Amino acid sequence: MMNLETQAMQQKSGARPIFQPLEQFTSAVRRRVRVVLTDIDDTLTDGGRLPAVAYQALERLRTKGFIVVPVTGRPAGWCDLIARQWPVDGVVGENGAFYFRYDNTARRMIRSYVKPVDERTLDRQRLDVLRAAILAEVPGSAIASDQAYREADLAIDFAEDVTPLSPAAVNLIVEIFEAHGAIAKISSIHVNGWFGGYDKLTTSLRMLAAEFGIDAEADREAVVFVGDSPNDAPMFGYFPNSAGVANILLFKNVLKASPQWITRNPGARGFAELADCLCE
Repeated sequence: MMNLETQAMQQKSGARPIFQPLEQFTSAVRRRVRVVLTDIDDTLTDGGRLPAVAYQALERLRTKGFIVVPVTGRPAGWCDLIARQWPVDGVVGENGAFYFRYDNTARRMIRSYVKPVDERTLDRQRLDVLRAAILAEVPGSAIASDQAYREADLAIDFAEDVTPLSPAAVNLIVEIFEAHGAIAKISSIHVNGWFGGYDKLTTSLRMLAAEFGIDAEADREAVVFVGDSPNDAPMFGYFPNSAGVANILLFKNVLKASPQWITRNPGARGFAELADCLCE
Protein backbone atom coordinates (compact mmCIF):
# COMPACT_ATOMS: atom_id res chain seq x y z
CA MET A 1 0.00 0.00 0.00
CA MET A 2 1.31 3.44 -0.90
CA ASN A 3 2.45 5.55 2.05
CA LEU A 4 -0.37 7.99 2.78
CA GLU A 5 1.90 11.02 2.81
CA THR A 6 3.36 10.03 -0.57
CA GLN A 7 -0.15 9.50 -1.88
CA ALA A 8 -1.20 12.90 -0.61
CA MET A 9 1.78 14.60 -2.23
CA GLN A 10 1.06 12.91 -5.55
CA GLN A 11 -2.47 14.22 -5.51
CA LYS A 12 -1.24 17.79 -5.62
CA SER A 13 -1.05 18.63 -9.32
CA GLY A 14 -1.25 21.80 -11.32
CA ALA A 15 -4.79 20.86 -12.34
CA ARG A 16 -6.18 21.38 -8.86
CA PRO A 17 -6.85 25.03 -7.96
CA ILE A 18 -5.52 26.08 -4.59
CA PHE A 19 -6.14 28.93 -2.19
CA GLN A 20 -9.66 29.55 -3.41
CA PRO A 21 -11.72 32.00 -1.35
CA LEU A 22 -13.96 30.30 1.19
CA GLU A 23 -16.94 31.99 -0.44
CA GLN A 24 -16.56 29.56 -3.35
CA PHE A 25 -17.13 26.55 -1.04
CA THR A 26 -20.57 25.72 -2.40
CA SER A 27 -23.50 24.62 -0.25
CA ALA A 28 -23.84 21.40 -2.27
CA VAL A 29 -20.29 20.38 -1.34
CA ARG A 30 -20.60 21.61 2.26
CA ARG A 31 -23.65 19.41 2.82
CA ARG A 32 -21.46 16.31 2.46
CA VAL A 33 -19.19 17.33 5.35
CA ARG A 34 -19.59 15.36 8.59
CA VAL A 35 -16.19 15.82 10.21
CA VAL A 36 -14.04 18.86 11.03
CA LEU A 37 -10.39 18.15 11.80
CA THR A 38 -8.40 21.17 12.95
CA ASP A 39 -4.88 22.11 13.87
CA ILE A 40 -4.55 24.10 17.11
CA ASP A 41 -1.55 26.47 17.18
CA ASP A 42 -2.16 29.57 15.05
CA THR A 43 -5.32 27.95 13.68
CA LEU A 44 -7.51 27.95 16.78
CA THR A 45 -5.18 30.22 18.73
CA ASP A 46 -3.93 33.77 18.35
CA GLY A 47 -0.56 34.56 19.88
CA GLY A 48 -0.65 31.32 21.83
CA ARG A 49 -4.08 32.01 23.37
CA LEU A 50 -7.41 30.31 22.69
CA PRO A 51 -9.88 33.19 22.26
CA ALA A 52 -13.62 32.96 22.81
CA VAL A 53 -14.33 33.20 19.09
CA ALA A 54 -12.54 29.89 18.45
CA TYR A 55 -14.05 28.08 21.43
CA GLN A 56 -17.53 29.25 20.46
CA ALA A 57 -16.91 28.07 16.89
CA LEU A 58 -16.03 24.59 18.19
CA GLU A 59 -19.23 24.54 20.26
CA ARG A 60 -21.30 25.73 17.31
CA LEU A 61 -19.97 22.99 15.05
CA ARG A 62 -20.75 20.27 17.61
CA THR A 63 -24.23 21.67 18.22
CA LYS A 64 -24.84 21.39 14.47
CA GLY A 65 -23.86 17.71 14.61
CA PHE A 66 -20.34 17.78 13.19
CA ILE A 67 -17.67 15.47 14.60
CA VAL A 68 -14.88 17.82 15.74
CA VAL A 69 -11.33 16.60 16.37
CA PRO A 70 -8.24 18.77 16.95
CA VAL A 71 -5.17 17.28 15.26
CA THR A 72 -2.04 18.73 16.81
CA GLY A 73 1.64 18.43 17.57
CA ARG A 74 0.93 19.31 21.20
CA PRO A 75 1.75 16.86 23.99
CA ALA A 76 -0.19 14.05 25.64
CA GLY A 77 -0.68 16.04 28.84
CA TRP A 78 -2.40 18.84 26.98
CA CYS A 79 -4.40 16.40 24.87
CA ASP A 80 -5.82 14.72 27.96
CA LEU A 81 -7.25 18.06 29.08
CA ILE A 82 -8.50 18.93 25.59
CA ALA A 83 -10.32 15.61 25.21
CA ARG A 84 -11.91 16.02 28.66
CA GLN A 85 -12.81 19.70 28.72
CA TRP A 86 -13.10 21.18 25.24
CA PRO A 87 -16.27 20.87 23.11
CA VAL A 88 -14.65 18.24 20.87
CA ASP A 89 -15.09 14.52 20.13
CA GLY A 90 -11.46 13.58 20.67
CA VAL A 91 -7.95 14.71 19.81
CA VAL A 92 -5.01 13.40 17.77
CA GLY A 93 -1.75 14.43 19.45
CA GLU A 94 2.01 14.59 19.04
CA ASN A 95 1.65 14.59 15.26
CA GLY A 96 -0.19 11.27 15.19
CA ALA A 97 1.50 9.32 17.99
CA PHE A 98 -1.92 8.68 19.57
CA TYR A 99 -5.52 9.70 19.80
CA PHE A 100 -7.51 10.33 22.98
CA ARG A 101 -11.27 10.32 23.31
CA TYR A 102 -13.22 10.86 26.51
CA ASP A 103 -16.24 8.56 26.99
CA ASN A 104 -18.67 10.71 28.97
CA THR A 105 -21.05 7.81 29.61
CA ALA A 106 -18.42 5.44 31.00
CA ARG A 107 -16.44 8.36 32.49
CA ARG A 108 -13.13 7.09 31.14
CA MET A 109 -10.45 8.20 28.73
CA ILE A 110 -9.85 6.07 25.64
CA ARG A 111 -6.14 6.23 24.78
CA SER A 112 -4.92 4.60 21.58
CA TYR A 113 -1.19 4.74 20.76
CA VAL A 114 0.45 3.81 17.46
CA LYS A 115 3.40 2.24 19.30
CA PRO A 116 3.37 0.09 22.45
CA VAL A 117 4.97 1.42 25.63
CA ASP A 118 8.20 -0.60 25.28
CA GLU A 119 8.86 0.89 21.84
CA ARG A 120 8.08 4.37 23.09
CA THR A 121 10.59 3.87 25.89
CA LEU A 122 13.33 2.91 23.43
CA ASP A 123 12.41 5.85 21.20
CA ARG A 124 12.75 8.20 24.17
CA GLN A 125 16.32 7.03 24.74
CA ARG A 126 17.15 7.75 21.10
CA LEU A 127 15.46 11.15 21.27
CA ASP A 128 17.51 12.07 24.34
CA VAL A 129 20.63 11.67 22.18
CA LEU A 130 19.09 13.97 19.58
CA ARG A 131 18.12 16.47 22.25
CA ALA A 132 21.76 16.96 23.23
CA ALA A 133 22.97 17.08 19.62
CA ILE A 134 20.46 19.71 18.50
CA LEU A 135 21.04 22.03 21.46
CA ALA A 136 24.80 21.79 20.89
CA GLU A 137 24.65 22.41 17.14
CA VAL A 138 21.87 25.01 16.84
CA PRO A 139 22.51 28.10 18.99
CA GLY A 140 19.32 29.75 20.23
CA SER A 141 17.23 26.60 20.00
CA ALA A 142 15.56 25.22 23.12
CA ILE A 143 13.54 22.27 24.26
CA ALA A 144 9.86 23.19 24.00
CA SER A 145 8.31 24.21 27.30
CA ASP A 146 5.68 21.49 26.94
CA GLN A 147 8.24 18.69 26.51
CA ALA A 148 7.69 17.34 30.04
CA TYR A 149 4.16 16.34 29.04
CA ARG A 150 5.15 14.47 25.87
CA GLU A 151 5.13 10.68 25.48
CA ALA A 152 6.42 10.00 21.97
CA ASP A 153 8.31 12.89 20.39
CA LEU A 154 10.88 15.63 20.91
CA ALA A 155 9.78 19.23 20.34
CA ILE A 156 12.41 21.88 19.61
CA ASP A 157 11.27 25.45 20.11
CA PHE A 158 12.30 27.91 17.41
CA ALA A 159 9.66 30.62 17.82
CA GLU A 160 7.36 30.10 20.82
CA ASP A 161 9.39 31.00 23.93
CA VAL A 162 12.68 31.85 22.22
CA THR A 163 13.81 34.59 19.87
CA PRO A 164 12.70 33.29 16.44
CA LEU A 165 15.44 31.40 14.64
CA SER A 166 16.39 31.88 11.01
CA PRO A 167 15.01 29.52 8.34
CA ALA A 168 18.54 28.12 7.97
CA ALA A 169 18.65 27.24 11.68
CA VAL A 170 15.22 25.61 11.52
CA ASN A 171 16.31 23.56 8.51
CA LEU A 172 19.45 22.48 10.38
CA ILE A 173 17.27 21.12 13.19
CA VAL A 174 15.34 19.09 10.62
CA GLU A 175 18.59 17.82 9.09
CA ILE A 176 19.88 16.62 12.46
CA PHE A 177 16.67 14.73 13.17
CA GLU A 178 16.73 13.11 9.74
CA ALA A 179 20.43 12.22 9.97
CA HIS A 180 19.52 10.09 13.00
CA GLY A 181 16.67 8.36 11.17
CA ALA A 182 13.87 10.38 12.75
CA ILE A 183 10.88 12.00 11.09
CA ALA A 184 10.88 15.80 11.48
CA LYS A 185 8.03 18.22 10.85
CA ILE A 186 7.99 22.01 11.07
CA SER A 187 5.02 23.72 12.71
CA SER A 188 4.61 27.46 13.17
CA ILE A 189 6.58 27.33 16.46
CA HIS A 190 8.36 23.96 16.85
CA VAL A 191 10.24 21.30 14.96
CA ASN A 192 8.82 17.96 16.14
CA GLY A 193 10.84 14.79 15.70
CA TRP A 194 9.91 11.15 16.27
CA PHE A 195 10.65 7.59 15.20
CA GLY A 196 7.88 5.84 13.29
CA GLY A 197 5.92 5.93 10.05
CA TYR A 198 2.83 7.66 11.40
CA ASP A 199 1.70 11.26 11.02
CA LYS A 200 -1.37 13.42 11.62
CA LEU A 201 -3.13 11.92 8.61
CA THR A 202 -2.67 8.21 9.30
CA THR A 203 -3.82 8.47 12.89
CA SER A 204 -6.76 10.71 12.01
CA LEU A 205 -7.98 8.11 9.52
CA ARG A 206 -7.53 5.35 12.10
CA MET A 207 -9.46 7.28 14.74
CA LEU A 208 -12.36 8.11 12.43
CA ALA A 209 -12.70 4.46 11.45
CA ALA A 210 -12.29 2.98 14.94
CA GLU A 211 -14.34 5.46 16.96
CA PHE A 212 -16.96 6.75 14.52
CA GLY A 213 -17.21 4.11 11.80
CA ILE A 214 -16.21 6.63 9.13
CA ASP A 215 -14.14 5.43 6.18
CA ALA A 216 -12.53 8.75 5.31
CA GLU A 217 -10.36 7.09 2.65
CA ALA A 218 -13.50 6.14 0.72
CA ASP A 219 -15.34 9.42 1.38
CA ARG A 220 -12.77 12.17 1.66
CA GLU A 221 -15.31 14.90 0.96
CA ALA A 222 -16.99 14.06 4.27
CA VAL A 223 -14.00 15.64 6.03
CA VAL A 224 -12.78 19.22 6.26
CA PHE A 225 -9.30 19.83 7.64
CA VAL A 226 -8.13 23.31 8.58
CA GLY A 227 -4.53 24.24 9.37
CA ASP A 228 -1.81 26.83 9.00
CA SER A 229 1.70 25.38 8.55
CA PRO A 230 3.98 22.99 6.62
CA ASN A 231 3.38 20.02 8.93
CA ASP A 232 -0.27 20.12 7.82
CA ALA A 233 0.67 19.40 4.19
CA PRO A 234 -0.28 15.68 4.24
CA MET A 235 -3.76 16.68 5.42
CA PHE A 236 -4.04 19.45 2.83
CA GLY A 237 -3.04 17.09 0.06
CA TYR A 238 -5.34 14.26 1.12
CA PHE A 239 -8.65 15.99 1.80
CA PRO A 240 -10.16 17.86 -1.17
CA ASN A 241 -11.98 20.27 1.15
CA SER A 242 -8.99 21.25 3.26
CA ALA A 243 -8.78 24.88 4.32
CA GLY A 244 -6.03 27.20 5.42
CA VAL A 245 -6.48 30.15 7.74
CA ALA A 246 -5.03 33.27 6.14
CA ASN A 247 -1.65 33.00 7.88
CA ILE A 248 -0.93 29.88 5.79
CA LEU A 249 0.24 32.34 3.14
CA LEU A 250 3.41 32.86 5.20
CA PHE A 251 4.41 29.34 4.12
CA LYS A 252 3.00 29.26 0.59
CA ASN A 253 6.43 28.85 -1.02
CA VAL A 254 7.45 25.86 1.11
CA LEU A 255 4.21 23.87 1.31
CA LYS A 256 4.41 20.41 -0.26
CA ALA A 257 0.64 20.44 -0.63
CA SER A 258 -1.75 23.35 -0.30
CA PRO A 259 -5.31 23.75 0.97
CA GLN A 260 -8.21 24.11 -1.41
CA TRP A 261 -9.83 26.96 0.52
CA ILE A 262 -8.47 29.97 2.37
CA THR A 263 -10.12 32.24 4.90
CA ARG A 264 -9.98 36.03 4.87
CA ASN A 265 -8.77 36.22 8.47
CA PRO A 266 -5.83 34.53 10.22
CA GLY A 267 -5.89 32.19 13.20
CA ALA A 268 -8.96 31.95 15.40
CA ARG A 269 -11.04 34.39 13.38
CA GLY A 270 -10.27 32.42 10.25
CA PHE A 271 -11.40 29.21 11.94
CA ALA A 272 -14.61 30.94 13.00
CA GLU A 273 -15.17 31.95 9.35
CA LEU A 274 -14.95 28.30 8.35
CA ALA A 275 -17.36 27.27 11.15
CA ASP A 276 -19.85 29.92 10.03
CA CYS A 277 -19.58 28.65 6.46
CA LEU A 278 -20.23 25.04 7.45
CA CYS A 279 -23.08 25.92 9.83
CA GLU A 280 -25.06 27.97 7.31
